[in-house]
Amino acid sequence: MLKDNMRIALVHDWLNALGGAERVLIELHKIFPQAPIYTFFTDKEFISKYLPGADIRTSYLQRVPFINKIYKYFLVLMPSIVESFDLSDYDVVLSSSVIFSKGLVLSLKTKHICYCYSPTRFLWDRHAEYENRTWQSNIARHILRIWDRQSADRADKFIAISKHVQDRIKKYYRKDSEVIYPPVNINMGKEDASQTGNFKPNFYLIVSRLFPHKNIDIAIKAFNRLGLDLLIIGEGPAYKKLKDEIENKKIKLLGFVPDEDLPYYYRNCKAFIMPQEEDFGLTPIEAMSFGKPVLALRQGGAMETVIEGVTGEFFDDPIPEGLADGIRRLNENFRKYDPGIIRSHAQKFSQDRFRQEMLELVHGEK
Repeated sequence: MLKDNMRIALVHDWLNALGGAERVLIELHKIFPQAPIYTFFTDKEFISKYLPGADIRTSYLQRVPFINKIYKYFLVLMPSIVESFDLSDYDVVLSSSVIFSKGLVLSLKTKHICYCYSPTRFLWDRHAEYENRTWQSNIARHILRIWDRQSADRADKFIAISKHVQDRIKKYYRKDSEVIYPPVNINMGKEDASQTGNFKPNFYLIVSRLFPHKNIDIAIKAFNRLGLDLLIIGEGPAYKKLKDEIENKKIKLLGFVPDEDLPYYYRNCKAFIMPQEEDFGLTPIEAMSFGKPVLALRQGGAMETVIEGVTGEFFDDPIPEGLADGIRRLNENFRKYDPGIIRSHAQKFSQDRFRQEMLELVHGEK
């Protein structure tokens, strides 16, 4: 319950696919079920499946035909759209900000808490990856970068999803922030997995979107050489390229797997592999909730969630040889990993913990 009938609203960029940010928003909606959700546009199937009954308020982009497929062409318009949201009736606005939601223009009486997943990657530390694009797109990114930096000054308080993101907020936005780790469904590990499959419980597991920067190709090259079983769950634009790189028949690209079927794979894998840098990383913690050790790249949020020698191991260089050496050390130390200790560590990132910390945060703004 919110004290003194506090009026609160949630703001999220767009709702058309399920990612880590959307999972957080779903939890925020459970905590504040009466709060309307303001967003640029939605996908009807997504809303009916993940946010049924929620009070969703969209911008005029919702009326644009095929907006879920062409929204990237409207990025330059989105700053003016988010600034036009009328949130004058609310005491606290909680923005779940991937890119634009932190740019709200609010009255003095309305407190703005920005739950920040990361300073906008394609505008800051990954902008160089896009420099081979057209001069028009480079100018558009420059304009957005100026707006992104200036808009960060409008939030009354920044909440970072990890200490890693906290450092990036300080570097790019010059803002202090608190850390509240995202909620992870650690109860998944308690559920009975009735599904059966044809995979022996000796495989390594990756659960990730398939984008080039996720380093899945490094894992495939390493497992090509090792000859070990690797299952890769996820979909994305790199799927075909990754499939063409598979030489070891024990490597399987499974594509999309529904959430309700994931416990089978977590429960039966030998260990979880995270070859990429993540700002936080939900999936390795989901694996740990099943008592499974994790091999992670020694970068980003994994350094806050994986305890070396206790809940898993790190590898230092994002190259196949580095990952293969990590697998060797993981196997050498395998008997010392205590599933109970690993599961207990995962509890620190639970949904209940997130709920308590968010309620304390919002109540403190009254």
